[in-house]
Amino acid sequence: MRRLDFKDHRRELGENAYIYAVVSRRARGLSIGVNLNPDKACNFDCPYCQVDRTIPGGPRKIDLPRLREELEHLLGLVNRGELWHTPPFDTAAPALRRVADIAVAGDGEPTTPPEFPAAARIVRECRDRLAPGVPVRLLTNATMLHLPRVQAALADIDEPWCKLDAGTEAYFRVVDGTKFAFDRILANLRDTAARRPIVVQSMFMTLDGEGPTDAEIDAWVSRLVEIRPCEVQVYSVARKPSDPRVAPLPSDRLTHIASCAREAGLVVTVA
Repeated sequence: MRRLDFKDHRRELGENAYIYAVVSRRARGLSIGVNLNPDKACNFDCPYCQVDRTIPGGPRKIDLPRLREELEHLLGLVNRGELWHTPPFDTAAPALRRVADIAVAGDGEPTTPPEFPAAARIVRECRDRLAPGVPVRLLTNATMLHLPRVQAALADIDEPWCKLDAGTEAYFRVVDGTKFAFDRILANLRDTAARRPIVVQSMFMTLDGEGPTDAEIDAWVSRLVEIRPCEVQVYSVARKPSDPRVAPLPSDRLTHIASCAREAGLVVTVA
């Protein structure tokens, strides 16, 4: 029997529209996901993304009462111990049978919907009542962190996990597939990290057989030194990407990249 693991990131959970659960290698356990982009809209077009956008998404407007109901129901299953007797969660390894976090994430950039602040508050309230001690995380590409409504909503987020896959403008365009200003993202990361601890997540891959150069990694490290996150997570592709040119970066190269960041005084984990 195949065990549920981090290679299986199906976001379908019964009839749910917003709430799903996956085994997360970076969270090291069960991550309860809050998909705020069921329409699959995103302001990035990363070649390594595993979201299948050939299949149309759902409505753009978020039904907040339904989101609350779905999250309360799933947390209830966890609290009663019923989740671990429900397929496919009954195949998870014993060490992974714990709720590691509630992650506001999804099939796009979760801070873009106008309902993001209200959704973050609902998640926080449900966590406080039904899963005290479980961190609420935000997985974000940092494009919207300068907006006042997003900054205010961060009060309901315990840990912002922010993407930074490049050190130079040119490579940023390649690996994140966007025309969004790289300088704006860097400023957002610096400003947010100055106010509170943030985690930076960096995905490295090969594209047509080529990974990031040493010069690119040096530039990436320099950006991190300016941002000063509390932790950096270095990882590569684990599931089928949208672009067939993409493949995982070899583990020894990931280890080297992590070592470069550690030599600059940063706390780094390789997932």
